[in-house]
Amino acid sequence: MYDYKIVEQVSRKKKSMSGVLRKVMILFAVIFVIMGIAISQSFMLAGFLLAALYFVFDIFSQKDYEYTLENDTLSIDVIYGKKYRKTAHVLELKNMEVTAPHWHESVAKYKKNGGTEQLKKFDYTSYDDNIPYYTMIIKEDGRKIKLLLDLTEEMLHTMKTQHPEKVYFAYRLSIYFLMADSLHRLER
Repeated sequence: MYDYKIVEQVSRKKKSMSGVLRKVMILFAVIFVIMGIAISQSFMLAGFLLAALYFVFDIFSQKDYEYTLENDTLSIDVIYGKKYRKTAHVLELKNMEVTAPHWHESVAKYKKNGGTEQLKKFDYTSYDDNIPYYTMIIKEDGRKIKLLLDLTEEMLHTMKTQHPEKVYFAYRLSIYFLMADSLHRLER
């Protein structure tokens, strides 16, 4: 068994109106503070509370995820506001049932609308339409959970090497690895 460590960071795409909301919050905070100075000090409290709300919103609206695959253990950390880190999951891949593209038949029974099994879902994807995401069904603390992940080719290939019957590639990745395997065999 080889020792390995693969780290991947995924940045969640910002929501479309979050920039406008930030500017509106700052504008109203400034207006309330100015009104508190000019008219009544009671407006200042609203201004300071809105400024505090802005900073809390700023921290929790920016999410990054870090996947670490080390010696058959996958850990997922959530990074808030590029400052605060929280470990969300530490999973043993021996407890994995399947990892496949979200449209694959092996995960069809776990789909939200139309699936036969309902599991607790955790979404750690970037929400980028150009990046294919994968569904992982795995046991954590004795119960099955569903993870949505943006896995890299390197991480998928390593997982496929360790658990070949449980990991399925997207079509383009399958062709890529078949070609790479054929070239590797020709080199020998």
